[in-house]
Parts: sequence; C-alpha cells; structure tokens
Amino acid sequence: MSAEPDAVRPVALAHGIVGLATCLCLILFYAGADALGAVNDVGNAVLGVLSLALAWTLHAAPRRTSRAFALLGAAAIGAVLTVVGTVLVMTDTTGFYLAGLWSSFGFALIGIWLLGTASGSLRRAGLIAGAVMTLGLLGVPGILMGIDDLDTAPPWTFAAGFSWAGTYLLFPTWTLRLARRNTPEA
Repeated sequence: MSAEPDAVRPVALAHGIVGLATCLCLILFYAGADALGAVNDVGNAVLGVLSLALAWTLHAAPRRTSRAFALLGAAAIGAVLTVVGTVLVMTDTTGFYLAGLWSSFGFALIGIWLLGTASGSLRRAGLIAGAVMTLGLLGVPGILMGIDDLDTAPPWTFAAGFSWAGTYLLFPTWTLRLARRNTPEA
C-alpha cells in the first residue's frame, strides 16, 4: 500500500523520533533519571496515537479492502490501549507492570497492522518489527489476572516484555526509513 509522500513523510518522521526518544527516556529513567519516567509514559501514548496516524495515512491509498479496514481497526484499538496503559500508570490506578502489559497489548495490535501492510523494499524490516511487537499478546493473560508486581510475575509474562524491542527500536527505525523514501510504501 502506498500513499502520497507529502502526507506520509511528516507522520513517519514524527513517529520515528518519538519512538526512539521514548526509548531513550526509559533507559535514562532506569539509569536514575526518575523524572523521565513520566516522560516515557506520555511518550508511549503519543507513539500509539502516531502509529494510528501513520496507519490512517497509509490507508488513504487507492486500494481499500475489507482486510485493510480490519487491519486499520486493529491499529485503532491498539492506539486506544496504549493510551489506556499510560492513563493507568499516570493516575496510579495500577503500577507500571500492569500498565505496561496494557500498552504492550496495544502495540501488539499495531504490530498486527504492520505485519498485514508491510510491502515493497521495507517489507522485511516491517515484518520483523511487527512480529516482535506481537509478542505483547503474551501479556494478555497477565492483564486478565491483574498481575502488577514485577517481583512475583510469572516468567511467561516477561516474554511480553521483549515486544518493546519492536515497539521502541525496530518500528521507529522502520518509520524513519519510510520517511526517507521518495515514494513511501508500507
């Protein structure tokens, strides 16, 4: 699926920058910069919304099928869930672990969109990023169980944590590459 470069480029560029900056905030937070925890939380929500904006922009291509609409729906639900995760942690409704499971579930749905739309010369990178992001689906049982303590969480919930490599590194890298292209393609 391809769209107008002028429409895709700014969204893809913003997505890539926000994704990598959010990752950097998380690293610095764990290195002791506590104030960047909230910045990371907000960055998650912004990245989710930008992911939907990217999906919508790429969906504007001429060939719209029921499959394309279903994938766009997955991205939309995913974006909402990323915001839910941010709201849960920022309002102290849950701790960071359960909120992170919600956000990784949302990004997993966005990963499904990416798996279903990646094509052209960036296809392989999109498929890899999307596949890694879908590991967030492994955290759904943890959400249903209300698991919110990192120290007592079952080991299988940590597998969902690997999805963040797709969300914070691979997907933003893919979108930066997309922004650089003369003719964008998903």
